Order: sequence, then structure tokens, then C-alpha cells
Amino acid sequence: MKMRRSCGFARIIGWLQIVLGFLVIVVSLSSLFRFYSAGFFVHNEDICRHFYGPKDVYDGFDVKALKDQIAQVINTIENLQEKLEMNLQQMEKNKDVLDRTRITRLEYKKYLEVDILGPVYSAYIALRQLRLPTIEGVANATVKEEPLINTFITEEIRKYITPKVNRVGKINFYGTDKIYNTIGHACVLMKKELEEYMDYDIGSYCKDDWNLAQKLMVNGCDPLPRRRCLTRASKEYQKPYPINESLWKLPDDRNVRWGNYQCRNFGCLSGKNPKRGYKKCTGCFEMEKEKLKWVTNSSLPVIFLIRDVLAIKPGQIRIGLDYGVGTGTFAARMRELNVTIVSTALNLGAPFNEIIALRGLIPLYATLNQRLPLFDNTMDLIHTTGFLDGWIDLLLMDFILFDWDRVLRPGGLLWIDRFFCNKRDLDDYMYMFLQFRYKKHKWVLAPKSQHQVYLSAVLEKPPRAI
Repeated sequence: MKMRRSCGFARIIGWLQIVLGFLVIVVSLSSLFRFYSAGFFVHNEDICRHFYGPKDVYDGFDVKALKDQIAQVINTIENLQEKLEMNLQQMEKNKDVLDRTRITRLEYKKYLEVDILGPVYSAYIALRQLRLPTIEGVANATVKEEPLINTFITEEIRKYITPKVNRVGKINFYGTDKIYNTIGHACVLMKKELEEYMDYDIGSYCKDDWNLAQKLMVNGCDPLPRRRCLTRASKEYQKPYPINESLWKLPDDRNVRWGNYQCRNFGCLSGKNPKRGYKKCTGCFEMEKEKLKWVTNSSLPVIFLIRDVLAIKPGQIRIGLDYGVGTGTFAARMRELNVTIVSTALNLGAPFNEIIALRGLIPLYATLNQRLPLFDNTMDLIHTTGFLDGWIDLLLMDFILFDWDRVLRPGGLLWIDRFFCNKRDLDDYMYMFLQFRYKKHKWVLAPKSQHQVYLSAVLEKPPRAI
């Protein structure tokens, strides 16, 4: 019986060797096929021009990184094959000992999982991660691959920095068709723009180039390098209004540099002006309309009032983050209730950062791309509105929500304010929010249109055992 068990084990090892050998053959044949497809085995003068021309189709593609990845996969398979062969030889030498030794099913299972299936699965994942440039067309072949992705081997880094295409196929509110999560690598892809940004006389005034800086940020070159030049300000800058007055009064037009906007004053940014800038900010520069938000009862069940949300945790909401787009009205209302809110903002066609600051509030000049510059478990509240909706890529949203979870303290509240998406996508997005197992205090769905639906919710982060 023991001899039969030993033979069965040796038979399994033999089959695993055959499978691994087959994988090596597949990788080799795939490489040969790519060389053949490229015309490597054909006597043709165009081959040299194809492979060594000044603008070949693989220009910018990191071939060395790809080669290193393939070598790593093959090396893993070879090491595993050697290990299996050594084990078989050892079993042959110690045949008598094996006959007297009982291998438990648990030990056998652990051996297969750790020493056999683990390396095989790792090699399989590495093969799946190999990224090759996609050639579109023949005469005007171009590379659609982001060339720096193959610099990294770890799957999570590669997933993180891969640009996330908008789900609806349209330009998002940043003015781009995809979002570039950043670890600084994108600066290499924007060499010309970055050099222009850093071209200045040390100690002199910087150029009026905030729009260039924002373009770099939005496209993943973020955070930007520090500069040794003096920032410009309006020549007619006036002192801000007192705090009780500034919260609900438009700032002085002279406190903003208007050179890169279609409008030249706050009056031009009225909701009645179709050229005012960011389209989602309808009426957000009209303070009389802003005063009604989050404090006035509405017939829409997806509109929650601030007093109702704060009543969930009386006296426990002191600091928070408003992740959205606007002029800081949510933070203004919270300030009146002794809650300090930091508002994220970009200058999307209008001076959003300036008006938030001139109202006496705190703007955080941050893109959707970057990790929040906040420490873990510090925020009592995260509020989001007008920012997330059904255009956003699910993997991108996953990274964002995990970052929010990181900075939200145990017992803190996540206030999802009128998120909307297509009905067919609702289940996917609901899973995104529910995967963290937050306690539901409020959860409301309501139709937005025939094909779209609203979701508003207030969720509490649970304590988690260390």
C-alpha cells in the first residue's frame, strides 16, 4: 500500500513536469511566431528599415523590461522543474525510508499548494501581465501602449498606473478621456510640458502658467516639482472680507488673476452665462442659491440635510473632507456649525480655489489621480457630490474608495451625495460602496431620468481588529 502511494506521488510529479514543459514550449513557439510575423526569417531589405528605422513602431516601448519579465517567467518554470527532478531523485534514493514513513494528507496538500501550485500560478499571472504594444493599421502603425508600464512587475502597481478609460466613452469633467493615476511616472511622458513649466529665472516672477501646471497634474504628472520663482498675484489685490461677511458674499474681482479664463469677473460666472466655465457648477457662483443647499427641505428623497446627518453622531463630527467640485458652500455651512471642512478643488474654467479661500475656507488643490495627503484614520467625515458619477472606471473608483477608507477614522461617516449612473451599472457601483461593510444610516435610491438613477447614502466605517 505504501509502495502504491509512493508510485502515485511520483506519477503526479511526472505529470506536473509534462505540464511545465508544455508551458515552456508554448512560450518558445509564441516567441518564434512573433519573429516570423515580423519577417525575421525572410530575406527582405525592408526588415532592417523596419527594425532599425528612426521611427519604428515600437518607439517608446520598453523592450528591455518586457524581456526581463519573460526571462523571469522562464526562470521560475525552470527552477520549479529542477526542484521536481531533485525531489524525484531523492525519492528514488530514499525509497526504503519512504516506505516506512507515512505522509499525511495535510502535508501532501501543503506541499502541492506551496511548492508546486504556488510557483505555477505565479508564472501564469506573470504571463498574463505581459503587455505588448497594439499595432493599429499597417501604413500608419502607432503604439497604443503606455511605455512605462512594463518598468514595473508587481501587478498592483501596473493596475494602478494603467490609465482608466471613462466608462461612458466621453470626455470627463477634467477634459480628458481617461484618468492617469500618478506615482510621478507620467512626467516622463510629458517631458516637453514639464521642461516648459520648469523654465524660469531663479528668484524672478513665475510665468502666469497655472493652466500648464494643472494640465500636467490632470494627466498624471503629479505632484509637481517645487519651483524657485515668485508666484504672481493680482496687482490690485484687496484685503478679504471679514469672516462673517465672506462666507456668503462673492469676493472682490480684483483678487483673482483672470487671464486664462473666458470670464473676467464673478458676475460673468452666473448660471445664465453658457460660457461661465465648468458646466456642473450651475448657479454655484450665485450666493442666494447657494444658501439654500443642504439646509432647505426638498421633495427629493436623495437630498439629505446637514442637521440630519450630524444628528447621527452628535458632537463627534469635527473635521472632514468635501471631495467634489464647487465654491465651498458645503464647507461654509459646516463652518457655521463649528465643523472644519477641507474642500478639494481644481480651477476647471473658473477660479474655484481662489473663491473657496476668499470665503475664508480651506481649498485643497488636488486631482482625482493622487493619493490623499492625509494620514490614516484622521477624518470624521468624507462628503462627495458632483464628483463621482457613472463615467468613472470601476478599478479607478476602487482605488479612490480604499483611499477614502484609509483616511476615514473608525466610526467616521462617508456621505455619498446624489451619486448617479445608468440603471444597468447600478449593481456594479453599489458593490463598490458596500464592499467595505459600513453600517448603513441612510440609503436612498431614486430615479434621475428614464435610464439613470440617483444614490444617496450615509455610511459609518466600522472598527477593525488589528
